[in-house]
Amino acid sequence: MSDPADRRRAFRQLHQSGCFVIPNPWDVGSAKLLAQLGFKALASTSSGLAWSLGRQDNHATLDQVLVHLRALASAVDVPVSADFEGAFAVEPEEVEVNVASALTTGIAGLSVEDSKKGGARGLLDFDLSVERVRAARAAFVRSGDSVLTARSEGFVAGQPDLRETIRRLVAYAEAGADCLFAPGIRDKNDIATVVKAVAPKPVNVLVSSDFTNVTDLTQLGVRRISVGGALARAAWSGFLAAAKEIAEKGTFTQVARAIPGAELDGRFA
Repeated sequence: MSDPADRRRAFRQLHQSGCFVIPNPWDVGSAKLLAQLGFKALASTSSGLAWSLGRQDNHATLDQVLVHLRALASAVDVPVSADFEGAFAVEPEEVEVNVASALTTGIAGLSVEDSKKGGARGLLDFDLSVERVRAARAAFVRSGDSVLTARSEGFVAGQPDLRETIRRLVAYAEAGADCLFAPGIRDKNDIATVVKAVAPKPVNVLVSSDFTNVTDLTQLGVRRISVGGALARAAWSGFLAAAKEIAEKGTFTQVARAIPGAELDGRFA
């Protein structure tokens, strides 16, 4: 599936029925290994990329993200969706321009958030947020079957209001979003309420801890499951544990348990 148009069509088809996991690689190597494990689609992670650059989440530049997305999309045959943060702009006109640029990298879709950036907490104005989704949709019209995901960030941006979250997600669906996403929602009743409110549009749920599983989310009607920066955190956890042991104890038990280099070489052959 090397053709970008084929990957876009395949990604859209994944959203038509059932439930699938879309894990989040943070670099080309992790993307290739996830594809080898049989996942049918991947999504970038803003935090995973930022940490690999030695930065905090949301501190990679637009140019760095575009280079990263092009590298991921060209490294694997499965569709790649982009965590495009807040589209690196506030005004709808700039959102459209930046989204259009992202869609030239070979990705099969992307998500746009409604939270404030630059250290501020909370959400952008409701009407502005809806216009931003419309602007993103305008860029998508020129990209065929790409999937636009609209994210309402209240539960991770200090405004955990389910009613407001649903109001925004419904409005984003009406403005042209193909998939709806409210990261931070963990209660199964809340998840079911969101799924019902935006139906028949598909819903993505973020799972970054063991509060649920694929079977339970499937039964709730969730169509797509992502893990955000969780895999990157897991990798950093192993790295830090091994490095701290060497620095603090002068012992090497953690690295002795690491996957053999020959096995990794074999996977990248």
